[in-house]
Amino acid sequence: MKIKFPSHFQSILVLSLGWMLIQCNVVQDNIPDHEIAAQWADMTLYVTKNTPANSPTFASRCLGYMGLAQYEAVVHGDIKHQSLVGQLNELNALPLPKAQQNYNWLMVLNRSQSTLLKSIYIQTSDENKLKIDSLEKRIHKILLKSIDGATAKRSLNYGDRLANELFEWSKTDGGHRGYLKNFDPNYHRDSFPGSWKPPLFAQSFSHNPLHHFWGENRTFSPLNKNLPLPTFISYDPSESSAYHQEFMAVYKKERKLTEEEKEAAIWWSDDPDVTFSPGGHLYYIAQALVRMKKPNLITATKTFAMVGMSVADAFIKCWKWKYHFFSERPNTFIPEFIDQKWESFWPDPPFPAFPSGHAIQAAAAARALQATFNNKTFFIDSAHVGRERDHVRNVEFKARSYPTLWSVAVETAESRFYGGIHTPQDNKVGLEQGVIVAQNIINLKWEK
Repeated sequence: MKIKFPSHFQSILVLSLGWMLIQCNVVQDNIPDHEIAAQWADMTLYVTKNTPANSPTFASRCLGYMGLAQYEAVVHGDIKHQSLVGQLNELNALPLPKAQQNYNWLMVLNRSQSTLLKSIYIQTSDENKLKIDSLEKRIHKILLKSIDGATAKRSLNYGDRLANELFEWSKTDGGHRGYLKNFDPNYHRDSFPGSWKPPLFAQSFSHNPLHHFWGENRTFSPLNKNLPLPTFISYDPSESSAYHQEFMAVYKKERKLTEEEKEAAIWWSDDPDVTFSPGGHLYYIAQALVRMKKPNLITATKTFAMVGMSVADAFIKCWKWKYHFFSERPNTFIPEFIDQKWESFWPDPPFPAFPSGHAIQAAAAARALQATFNNKTFFIDSAHVGRERDHVRNVEFKARSYPTLWSVAVETAESRFYGGIHTPQDNKVGLEQGVIVAQNIINLKWEK
């Protein structure tokens, strides 16, 4: 008897199969084009999760370059699309394939992803690098069955050249090897009313905020470089002020959290010490959708490029504004002005509040995904299924379903409100700005 699963479970099943192929020495007779792109997304997330000293900022940068590399590896094999050289900040040239020569674009993608991932995450373990090599070799064996040796050699060489040039370009963006300077001990900022302060209930032991310089990094989109400052509600601790009401909303919500809201709060926490980071969670959703919808190769790689670069630019702009406003979080305002004994459901991350990083990157990713898939796409997110129960908060990690792509962004933002670490304005502005950031990526001239 054949068991037919509901359509919305197909992405979970395909995802599980893809990950099994990464973990096991399996060589298939063939493999769908989109699946090769998705397996490299899997590997990128695996390395992101399993490399020490990672951060949401550095991980987002990796996703930007890895996504772009997928697209650039195959774009010259598509008659309708064109390279983004000359359109992205300071990307003035990349290697070109030789005219009138045959290339296997999947092999170019396979080699360039392997080479670039080991370069960007040069600090990852030798064991992880062997896993990267193993995935490349397995896919290479499959592809080699259908092409001649000269084409294979030419494709491998081009993949290496492309990856090396993208890596050299990445080294000039301001975030190269950013994990070496996560918390700058020499960074100092004079306090002022409403300024960020290291909280007692925190995710990090450091009293220095994370990557104070990240907002100065080069964006992928030129238009994202100089976005105007968003509007911020001015500091005013008086009970009748709009500023006070922002924190009062957080206080009231924490006192009546439902079980589902608690589940959302921990599901989207995505601490980079134990997960593939907040940005990685959105990249994970991108590859789940690619597996579910099975687009052609150029569409699949374009999706990863749009999502990766949108998330990367969103973090850069978010950090620019975070360190401009240097705003406090509820864990400092509420105990001082509302309830001295109050503590948030989720511990504070080690950086200023406004705007919400979760909100801006989720909105950017959702908008980027809408450029490929119908917004009214139902799917199930199983990113953290199998994780051990959160015993501190007595909450299970349960798969979550979404009726639309945009509902992912909304819940991601709201999860930080449920966690007690962001106010409504942090989320509102984050969602608004994330859409703007992604639209500037979408509006690049992808097609000829």
